[in-house]
Amino acid sequence: MDVKERAAVRRPRAGQALTGWLTRPLASFHLVLALTGILGLFGAVMVLSASSVSSYDPSTGGGQYDMFFKHLTYLVLGSGVFWLGLRLPLRKIRGLASKAMAVALGMLVLVLTPLGSAGGGAQRWFVIAGQSVQPIEFAKLALVLWGAHVLVAKEHLLHRWRHLLVPVVPVTLLMFALVMAQPNLSGTITLGVVMLGLLWFAGIPAGLFAALVSGAAAGFTVLALSADYRLGRVLTFLSDSPGPDSGAYQTTQALYALADGGAFGRGLGQGSANWGYLPGVANDFIFALVGEELGFVGCIAVIALYAGVAIVGTRIARRALDPWIRLVAGTLTLLVVAQAAINIGYVVGLLPVTGVTLPLISYGGSSLLVTLGMLGILANCARHEPGAPDHPGVTRSRG
Repeated sequence: MDVKERAAVRRPRAGQALTGWLTRPLASFHLVLALTGILGLFGAVMVLSASSVSSYDPSTGGGQYDMFFKHLTYLVLGSGVFWLGLRLPLRKIRGLASKAMAVALGMLVLVLTPLGSAGGGAQRWFVIAGQSVQPIEFAKLALVLWGAHVLVAKEHLLHRWRHLLVPVVPVTLLMFALVMAQPNLSGTITLGVVMLGLLWFAGIPAGLFAALVSGAAAGFTVLALSADYRLGRVLTFLSDSPGPDSGAYQTTQALYALADGGAFGRGLGQGSANWGYLPGVANDFIFALVGEELGFVGCIAVIALYAGVAIVGTRIARRALDPWIRLVAGTLTLLVVAQAAINIGYVVGLLPVTGVTLPLISYGGSSLLVTLGMLGILANCARHEPGAPDHPGVTRSRG
């Protein structure tokens, strides 16, 4: 047998081995763990590279690793949140959904009072022990859990469009109003993604779903044009050659950084964007630093990781026997991947800048904690796939 014949035999065997592994009861569970771990560790490396210069400030005593250590602290705490989402019985998580929604609405109201902290023309945070907490992050997860609970509880009535939309849509619109009062358009957009995801996975008729998408697009367009600074972002995005002096400084510098990276990048820690040329490089624009230091190959690898999350999450939702698990797994997957797509889209100039962070990779606080909690619940859902509960590798309480 020559080399070509051996290679032809080897390829089917490799394909059969992969197919066989994917049919194992805990394949999706292990894939969620692996993807979460890789993205989390990669994010820590990129935050270190992005912040090592800007963190150093002799006038305040700030060391070059201060920001990185804070991120690492959030990552460790987030690992605990991931473990909690993984270990809590899904029955208990569903039972807490209504209380979580009540708490989330309360937080969205309280952040608008003197208890909230203002900055940059917005009032979106609570400051607790010197650390900022954004209630919108918890509101996203609460809406997923509560919305799925309501839709499943009314499953036998969902053929009537009024029962399909009420109360999920009115409550989401209330959250829209509270979030826009901060104001926070990016948070409103992600809440809209959650609402549409819940209705889609609940089996909404195509015509009604198209009408809702059209209405949401029109609403977000009006909101985007209703404030001067948001209108400026849209006009800058639509401009043929905005240039660095037209309000598009970050976008322009991000594109320069991506172009400088070429195919394989300049190497970790060798980028110029982290020397103050690109504001927010550790937060909203960290993907630009990935492109500069790791090149086109690094960008494709990051996109492939999020594509893996999309594929695995969709597989978990599709294989779920419990309708609540199907809605939660599908919507959580959509939320994480949509946020990644929006962030990457505006960094590369395909979308207007909105301020959505890159999940698990951007410098984290409450966003990192909640994202890890979401993926912990997704991994928990994977352990309820057919055959998985009886697998010897799964030890969990029933429910």
